[in-house]
Amino acid sequence: MANSSAEMAIFQRVAERGSFAGAADDVGLSPSAVAKLVTRLETRLGVRLINRTTRRLSLTTEGEIYLERAREILAAIETAEAEISSARLTPRGHLRVHALPFIAVRHLAPVLPDFLTRYPQITFDFMVTNRIVDIIGENVDISLRIGALNDSALVARKIVALPRIVCASPSYLARHGRPAKPADLADHSCLTLSRNPGSATWPFRVDGKLVQVQVNGPVSADSTAMLLGLAVQGAGILRLSEHVVAEAIQKGELEPVLQKVQDPEQYPLWALLPPGRNQAPKVKAFLDFLVDRLGSIPWRTRGRNNDSAQSK
Repeated sequence: MANSSAEMAIFQRVAERGSFAGAADDVGLSPSAVAKLVTRLETRLGVRLINRTTRRLSLTTEGEIYLERAREILAAIETAEAEISSARLTPRGHLRVHALPFIAVRHLAPVLPDFLTRYPQITFDFMVTNRIVDIIGENVDISLRIGALNDSALVARKIVALPRIVCASPSYLARHGRPAKPADLADHSCLTLSRNPGSATWPFRVDGKLVQVQVNGPVSADSTAMLLGLAVQGAGILRLSEHVVAEAIQKGELEPVLQKVQDPEQYPLWALLPPGRNQAPKVKAFLDFLVDRLGSIPWRTRGRNNDSAQSK
């Protein structure tokens, strides 16, 4: 079984990396040794799993089936070993973590030194990017994502759920006026997040009924940091998660608007993991730390309601 599981693991790396050389880098063998192991596996099974050409590797139908089963089996093995050893092992090892730039820079970087002090035998490789990564294919242990999740075989753990807040800078409101009702947004410049479907449709609750308002403006971007900076400089009205705008609101750089009719929609931060990975001690330690530290960061806008202040 040891030989079978080792061959299975190497085949999985070849399939996910798309080359013998890439898999060889992951497992510490030469490309020729990896190729021989895959050939030996195919000989034992009596089928071809991978089509080889001079340009690329591709899975056969049998290879696709075998890869799906291999992932399930290897995840089960990892889970079983983690459950047995977690009670006695100090969390250790390497974690490959994907995070959006705003989360990584503004919220992970300030607290990560505490984790490294607590768990000095855990090291990290962070992928800081706005793109959605292929967790399996890119060998990611944890991907931090925001918003609704698609159905998948990945394991999801909620880190924190926060509302989205409509806000603008005092300079923008002084020049253009403060919207008194959601429909007024049609006459304002609104900044939207281009990578989120429906980000130009903002929901509100008016007299208990859901009202969807279509907004538009001079800029959309796939970067929350850029939109935040534009809003602070007075370029338009913004609707982003509380963890993005709370600090600017607390500093007086932004003011919430239309708070009385805000839809209580929650915007969760998720940790996504490959099946079975969540039982590894190093993963559990980091997830618990994220829930403890990011779930309790003072993102709250301290009940500040400039709409009420404006009406007094």
